[in-house]
Order: sequence, then C-alpha cells, then structure tokens
Amino acid sequence: MTRTTWLRGGSLACAALLVVLVSPSSFSQDPTVIRVTAERFTFTPSHIKVKRGTIVELRLRSEDTNHGFRIVGSNFNAIIPKRGRGEATLIFRADTPGRYTFECSKMCGAGHTFMRGTITVGE
Repeated sequence: MTRTTWLRGGSLACAALLVVLVSPSSFSQDPTVIRVTAERFTFTPSHIKVKRGTIVELRLRSEDTNHGFRIVGSNFNAIIPKRGRGEATLIFRADTPGRYTFECSKMCGAGHTFMRGTITVGE
C-alpha cells in the first residue's frame, strides 16, 4: 500500500469518525436539524438562535476546502470535509442560556481568523 493510498484511506476514516454519536435514549425530543455551510471565511448561517433545552443537530458541510468547526470553551470540534466529500454532524444540547461562539479550527487561508459565528440559547 503506498503512502498516498494510506493517507487517503486514513482521511476518509477520520471523516467518518467525526460524527458525534449520542444515544437515542438520551433524547427526550427529536433534535432540531440546522445545516451550516462553510465557505471562504464564513459560516452560513453565522447566527443561530434556539430555546433552552433544545437538542440541536448541526450538519456541517463545505463549499470549498476542509474547514474546522469548534464551539469555543467546549469539547465540540470537528473537521468539515471539503466539497463533495460528505458532512460532519455534531449534537449540541442547549441546556444553559447564553451566547456560544463557534469558529473555524482549521487554517483555511488569509481570512481564517474572521470565520466565526454564534449560537444564542434563550430561555
């Protein structure tokens, strides 16, 4: 097996493992699915509002290169595969009201530091 083949296989395996699994029995409700697109130094949507107690399933995809998605101050961190290579999924339980910042956690170019957004959890 060549090094290139091994790296490709490893990349695909890592992308598949980025899905955060939460036991279905831990859901008291169906999750609210929010699709987030990463592209050229922005997330769309970049501002997400949910009610306290909502279980949010973030489905993350890219329209260009690999990006990261990290909720600052938490253990939520995923690599979003580049366009055409699938999506990453994160489950976020909005238990505590407040404002949570998310950002790209993988260097993606000159505007990388501006690639941010917020999740606002209301009462």
